[in-house]
Amino acid sequence: MKKLVVKLVLLGVVFSLHSPIWAGSEKRVGTNAGAQLLIPVGARDVAMGGSAVSYSSGIEALYWNPAGLVRSENNADLMVSRMDYIAGIGVNYLAIGGNFSGFGALAFSLKSLSFGDIPVTTEDAPDGTGGMFSPTFMTVGMTYARQLTDRVFVGASLNLINEEIERVKGTGVAMNIGVQYQDFVNIPGLNMGVVIKDVGTQMKYDGPGLMRITSVEGVLRYTKLEAASFDLPSTMELGISYTFSLPTNSVLHLNGVFQNNNYASDEYRLGGEYAFNNLAFVRVGYVSADETSGEYLYGMSYGGGVKLNLAGLDFTVDYAFRDVQVFAANHIFSLKFGF
Repeated sequence: MKKLVVKLVLLGVVFSLHSPIWAGSEKRVGTNAGAQLLIPVGARDVAMGGSAVSYSSGIEALYWNPAGLVRSENNADLMVSRMDYIAGIGVNYLAIGGNFSGFGALAFSLKSLSFGDIPVTTEDAPDGTGGMFSPTFMTVGMTYARQLTDRVFVGASLNLINEEIERVKGTGVAMNIGVQYQDFVNIPGLNMGVVIKDVGTQMKYDGPGLMRITSVEGVLRYTKLEAASFDLPSTMELGISYTFSLPTNSVLHLNGVFQNNNYASDEYRLGGEYAFNNLAFVRVGYVSADETSGEYLYGMSYGGGVKLNLAGLDFTVDYAFRDVQVFAANHIFSLKFGF
């Protein structure tokens, strides 16, 4: 039965790779809705350039590949993360999950963006009306993962998206589906992962903020602007990794990912992690893209972490630095607790 499920999952992934949603083009950049879905979370994987699709595990795998959730070292995990993103935007993240014997792993997550106060402007008051507003961008997710065989892990996430800007609101639903295969083609340490992200409903914006006063034959009346519907920024990622066992209880993980974007250039990601005795970690990553219209926004990333065990509680602190063109660099901090 498990072999049949594995074949069906892999067949579904292969079928999805031939779907027309993957017809990406640079001409479509910036025309999608739900761009917040593409903002990564978690210092560990960001430091490796987002290359750990086949290797990411535990609570940190929720964003990168939901199949990795069930591979946690703990019965329950809690993670909080903060990123200083571009243009002064802050990204806050909270996730909690656990493994349940005979059922699988279940987790819940919340990602929100903080923009600060923005002056209200209108056609009649382009310099500001004196009022202020703050956009609300939020993604609430639920993830389920299960181990199908001794080598195959699958997972899926359902994300509810909410975006509200000055009395105009848009909502949507997105799904992520992932697979991880350990010891691929019977080679110990070789892992393969595939994940399809942000496939879901179109988003359409509505609300009283779209009302305008117009004049028709000298008569003033309220008219509501009709907003168009926009697709979500769907992606497909294919990753591979290899783990080297080193002396002094150390390991080296090397990762690579190809990402196909529905509304952006394709990306290539490389990264690695050196772990000493599962206590101290050093990480590095690099991202490039098929960018022909100019220099790509991201490039190198670096980071590290420390893991401690305090009275039976695993406590991990991670940091990542991501270089960004034009804007200030991203700084990401994560705290993780394992029970």
